[in-house]
Amino acid sequence: MEYRPNPDRYSGIMQYRTCGHSGIKLPILSLGLWHNFGSVDNFETATAMVKHAFDNGINHFDLANNYGPVPGSAEENFGRILKRSFINHRDEMLITTKAGHFMWEGPYGDGSSRKNLISSLNQSLKRMQLDYVDVFYSHRYDGFTPIEETLQTLVDIAKQGKALYVGISKYPPRETKIAYEYLKSQNVPCLLHQDRYSMFTRNIEQEILGIAEDNGVGFVGFSPLAQGLLTNKYLHGIPEGSRAARADGFLKIDQVTPEVIEKVKQLNELAINRGQTLAEMALAWALRDNSVTSLIIGASSVAQLDDNLKALNNLQFTNEELDIIERILA
Repeated sequence: MEYRPNPDRYSGIMQYRTCGHSGIKLPILSLGLWHNFGSVDNFETATAMVKHAFDNGINHFDLANNYGPVPGSAEENFGRILKRSFINHRDEMLITTKAGHFMWEGPYGDGSSRKNLISSLNQSLKRMQLDYVDVFYSHRYDGFTPIEETLQTLVDIAKQGKALYVGISKYPPRETKIAYEYLKSQNVPCLLHQDRYSMFTRNIEQEILGIAEDNGVGFVGFSPLAQGLLTNKYLHGIPEGSRAARADGFLKIDQVTPEVIEKVKQLNELAINRGQTLAEMALAWALRDNSVTSLIIGASSVAQLDDNLKALNNLQFTNEELDIIERILA
C-alpha cells in the first residue's frame, strides 16, 4: 500500500527551533538511527518508525557512516525506506550523516583526514541513494589530524554541493572555537554542534552551549535518556536484555550503581507528580533551555517512539521542580 503522510504533520504538538544564526529550523525531537535500523534489525519495524516520526512532525533524521550493525547498514536501510516511501518528500526532510570513527580496515578507514571524510561521504551518499545530505558532520576531533585539514575538507564538501551545511560532533571547547572561526572565515559557517547531553551527562553546560550560542551555532543533544537509564527500565536493577546487560552495549553494568538507581527512583517520583513518565520528564528537562535546538531520540518500536513524543505535552518546569532535580543530581 502506498504511504500517504499525515496531512496535519506540521500542525500537531511538535515545536521547531531555529539553528543559531541560520534559516534552518529543527523539530525539538529528532529521530536518530544509531540503534535499531541496522541489518540485524527488523526492516518493517524500522520503516514504520520513520513513517510515524514523519507523520508527527519529525523531519530531521540523524545517521552516521558506521551506524548499524553492521556498519553502514543503517544508511543502506534508510535509503531503501526513502526510495520506497518518501521519494516525493525528500525536500521536507533534513538528513544528516557523519564520519570520523572507525569504518574499514587500513590507515584510511578511521580518523578525520581529508581522505577518510570524502571517501566516507561518497559511500554514505551511495548507500542512501542521495545526491547530497543536508548536514555533514566531522564525527569527532581525532587528536592527530591537523584540524585545518578536517575543517577545509568540510568547506570543500559544502562547496561541491555534497552537503548543504556542515557541523561538528564531540569537539572539545578549544577545538570547537577554532572550528567555528575557521569555517566562518571560509563562508561555510558551522550549522550544528552535536554532543551527548542528559541529566547524567552535563559537561556541555560548562562551555560548549555558551560557545555555540555566542557563535550562532545550533546544538543537538544525543543520548538524552542516558542509554535508557532515565527510563523506568532500571528502577529495580538491571533487567535481562537491557543495554546494560549486553556485553556489546554502550551502557556498562558498572555505570548502573546503587547511587544511580537511587537518583533514578527519586527522579521517577517527581515525574509521576508531574503526570509524566521519567523518560518524558528527562526529555523535557533537556529542552528547558532554548540554546538546545533539538534532541535526538532513539526507539525500538512505534510505541516507544510515541512514548517519547508525549514529552511534548508538558515541557514547563516550576523553579521548585528544577531545584528538586538539581538536589537529586548533585
